[in-house]
Amino acid sequence: MMLYIACFIFGLITGSFLNVCIYRMPRDLSIVSPSSRCVSCGTPVRFYDNIPALSYILLMGKCRQCKAKLSVRYPLVEFLNAVLYVLVLNRFGYDSPWVLLVYFAFTSSLIVIFFIDLEHQIIPDSITLPGIPLAIILGSTILPDPFLRVESLGFKASITGFLAGGGGFYLIAILGRAILKKDAMGGGDIKMMAMVGGLLGWKGVILTTFMGSLLGSITGVSLILLKGREWGSKIPFGPYLALGALAALLWGEDILRWYIY
Repeated sequence: MMLYIACFIFGLITGSFLNVCIYRMPRDLSIVSPSSRCVSCGTPVRFYDNIPALSYILLMGKCRQCKAKLSVRYPLVEFLNAVLYVLVLNRFGYDSPWVLLVYFAFTSSLIVIFFIDLEHQIIPDSITLPGIPLAIILGSTILPDPFLRVESLGFKASITGFLAGGGGFYLIAILGRAILKKDAMGGGDIKMMAMVGGLLGWKGVILTTFMGSLLGSITGVSLILLKGREWGSKIPFGPYLALGALAALLWGEDILRWYIY
């Protein structure tokens, strides 16, 4: 129990840093300096006002200095990251600490991608470009196959996943452009799926794509019916791919067993 509590607290703390990344990355700002500050008045945030989740509650969601309303996204990201860390620990707790750290980092990167693409419709290269070679290296060496826990992923499966994710989505982009005469797939999605494939293998690519497409379709139809959006309206695909990748990582083995049996 203490390990899960420590993991949850670690997730909250890391989630606080993710909020910095989500705000600064799409604006091409440094995620290292300056220190956290109110986006409304620019006042640096005191250390006791920067306690994950708790400070938001104590400040009643407002800046101490200018009383501007703080986005509810801040505690949401921190809490979401903490919960996902606990789920990763529960799923991969019997593997090495290095495996846990890799999957923690992967989970956090998906959260950052989700919120940035949702708001700005971009997936930062600063996440995916270094993430692709790291995914292949780690997938080829220390990571298990998330669908077959008794086996390691290995070089062949990692490379196949990389080609299936990046190559498959690149092909979709080319065909979509030729048939629809407009961009059907963004470059960020292609690079993201190459990274996902390197870490999760080709089975992870298939499940991520299926779950992402299903969730995206449900959301798109709902927006059309409830919000009056037009057919063909552009919606970011990255958030749904991120949710699909999380499903593949955490429940891929269970989904595979359910499908087979």
